[in-house]
Amino acid sequence: MSAHQDGQTTLSAANLSSTASKSYNVASAWEHSAVLTEAQERACDIVSEQCAIRPMPAHIADKQSAGPTNESRTTEEKEASGAATALEEVVLQNGNQFYRWHAELEAAQMNEREEKYRRYADTLSGHLASCDRLLEKAEATLQLFDTLKLQHHEVSGKTRMLHDSCERLVDEKDSLVEFAQALRTKLAYFDELERVTTQFHSGTVSVDVDNFLPVLHRLDECITYIASNPQYADSAAYAGRMRQLQARAMAAVRTKVQQVLRHATDQVQTAMAEARSAGRSRETLANGHASASSAHSGPPQAAAGGAKSSGAPPLLAEGTETALLYVRFRAAAEPGLKGLLAGVAARAQRREYMQLLSDCQRLYSEARLALVADVVAMRMAEYMREPLPSLTRSGCSYLMQVCQMEHQLHDQFFPEADGDGSVLAPLMDPLCTVLYDALRPTFIQLQSLEALCNLVDILQHEVLEEQLGRRGDAVAPLRPVLKRILADVQERLTFRAQAFIKEAVAGFQPKAQDLDYPGKLQRLAEQPETTTSATGVAEKDLLLADVAFSNGDSSSLKESSSSAYASWYPPVQQMLLCLSKLYRCVESRVFAGLAQDAVSSCTKAVQEAAKAVQKRSSAMDGQLFLIKQLLILREQIAPFEADFSVTEKDLDFTHMRDHLRRILAGQASLFTMSADNAMVQFISRGAPRILESQIDSKKELEKLLKATCEVFIMAVTKLTVEPMLSFITKVTAVRVASSLNPGKRLREQAFASPERLEDMAAKVRDALQTALPGVAAKMRLYLNNPATHAILFKPIKSNIAEAHGQIASLLDAEYTKEEIARAALTPPQQLAQMLDSLC
Repeated sequence: MSAHQDGQTTLSAANLSSTASKSYNVASAWEHSAVLTEAQERACDIVSEQCAIRPMPAHIADKQSAGPTNESRTTEEKEASGAATALEEVVLQNGNQFYRWHAELEAAQMNEREEKYRRYADTLSGHLASCDRLLEKAEATLQLFDTLKLQHHEVSGKTRMLHDSCERLVDEKDSLVEFAQALRTKLAYFDELERVTTQFHSGTVSVDVDNFLPVLHRLDECITYIASNPQYADSAAYAGRMRQLQARAMAAVRTKVQQVLRHATDQVQTAMAEARSAGRSRETLANGHASASSAHSGPPQAAAGGAKSSGAPPLLAEGTETALLYVRFRAAAEPGLKGLLAGVAARAQRREYMQLLSDCQRLYSEARLALVADVVAMRMAEYMREPLPSLTRSGCSYLMQVCQMEHQLHDQFFPEADGDGSVLAPLMDPLCTVLYDALRPTFIQLQSLEALCNLVDILQHEVLEEQLGRRGDAVAPLRPVLKRILADVQERLTFRAQAFIKEAVAGFQPKAQDLDYPGKLQRLAEQPETTTSATGVAEKDLLLADVAFSNGDSSSLKESSSSAYASWYPPVQQMLLCLSKLYRCVESRVFAGLAQDAVSSCTKAVQEAAKAVQKRSSAMDGQLFLIKQLLILREQIAPFEADFSVTEKDLDFTHMRDHLRRILAGQASLFTMSADNAMVQFISRGAPRILESQIDSKKELEKLLKATCEVFIMAVTKLTVEPMLSFITKVTAVRVASSLNPGKRLREQAFASPERLEDMAAKVRDALQTALPGVAAKMRLYLNNPATHAILFKPIKSNIAEAHGQIASLLDAEYTKEEIARAALTPPQQLAQMLDSLC
């Protein structure tokens, strides 16, 4: 059958259309190029069979299942089904039949394929018709909605306007209510005046009631508000009336405080009087028993003592006194004052209440002073029976105790007061005056520097530094009065120190034993117990004496200084001891002035004594005495950290004398109406001028010591090598003369003959062997310190060696060896050994 078909295809190929030809060619080429096996062909047949049976789409099958049965199908469907069946059952005989069958098959297939679209189009057409109907209904509905929307806008606008009006009315209502409330609040401050005035006049408000402080606080608020708003009508009048009420309330507070304090004071005074009466009764009873017993057994000493003590009210025991003065007073006054004073202190930032609080503190101080003044006076009278140091210690200690107790009691009533204790000054100043009045008449009569310095030490170190520093601010009110007492004692000490310097130093009249030099030193040197160097007394000796004095042990002072000060000139000793006492007892400025005056006066006194020693013994003794005392003075004032200089101011009137001379001589006219007038010139240029000059006693001492040492060195040098010095002077004169007018040689001069040289050398050797050892021994006697002796002897050795060297040079230049040998000048090495041995 395949060959038959191939032949049919070849024969009818020309009759086919171009599309069929192309399909044929493709199919032919496909079959020739892709020959299928039998298995593949069977597979294709199976696939074809399966593809021929095409299931209907799901939506169509659903519709058909829900729609009419197969019996009600349309004629077209039946025809299509019949046609499909017919096409499937046809038998093809040739190619023409195949192509016709194929075309019919394609048409049927196309018709079948387009059928669903036609049905879908019909369905869409029905839907479109329905949509058109719905659209018409929607347009009608939209028109109704637009109408409703316009009506809604109208209603909404009217509602909004109504809401805005309501809100505006509510805001106006709130603002009016707020304004009314503010007006009511402001008027409340003014209305408070009538209410408070009514309460004050009716007596419902008094200091004793609980609502007094709240009413006073409300009154303060009203005054503050009205004062801060002066623009309100009648604010000045209301403020004035409220201030009157405030002043009335404050006066009531003052009266209440005064009454409570007076009542408490009366209670304490009554209790103290009863306690003293009981004590006096017990004392009288004890004295009566003592008198009865003394009448039988001995002299009436106890009875006399009892009679003596009965003249004044007896002192209470300290425990009883403290309980009455502080515990009893606090118990009587605190319940009625503490709350009231706390309320006043809480408002103390206002000027009126600050003044009220100050008045209350003043009333408190007056009440306490009325209680404590008599007790303190009695205690001070009791302490005045003791010596001055004990009186000072006991009085200051008792006053500190009283001040501390008063400070604690004051804090109970005024806890908000300043902690520096200045508020207690009105109370403590009169009590301190009692101590001042007890001390001043005593120390103002003191003549002893030791007693005054001891009193200064007690006040300065024990009282002010130790006790006041330890107790802190509680005893701060005592500090001014104690400083005043200390200043008065220091002033008295300064006066006595000046008088002492004037009497014991500047006005010292030496006795014969005071000027017995060097005999006094020789006697001290012969004593084996005297081992302390006169000029070698170190600073520790002075400090030892100062410590002994500051401790109040004058015997130890004398014992420690007896050996050290034995060789000192009495004014030097007295001046140094005086300065050592004053150093820690007066201010540095005052000490500097006293030290300058003392050193200057002592230097003059030593100079006068040196002149007396020089007349009494020798010039060298006077010089060594002066050097010794000046060295002692310089060494002992070194530890004092003070300026020994003062600035003196003087008025210079010398130029005024010149102006007056010109006026009296007629050189300047008094009647000239110009700047050249004599009076104008005198007033403008003739005023006295102030001249300042600084005097440093320490520098003057150094200068005097240096000059004295230089004089002593030259004196010893001349004593030893005076012939050599004269010879050198003559040689110098001859050489100057020979340079102007040449003449004889030096050795031909009469003073320079070999015989004169031999005589000069002999004198010098004799001086070196006799005079110089005596000088060295006297130096060691006056200046026991080896260092000082070596320093002072060193330039003497240098001068002697230099004189020998110059003479040796002249001998070598002008004389022969025989003449030099005859002169027998001391060789340099031997001279050095001799001088070293004298050191």
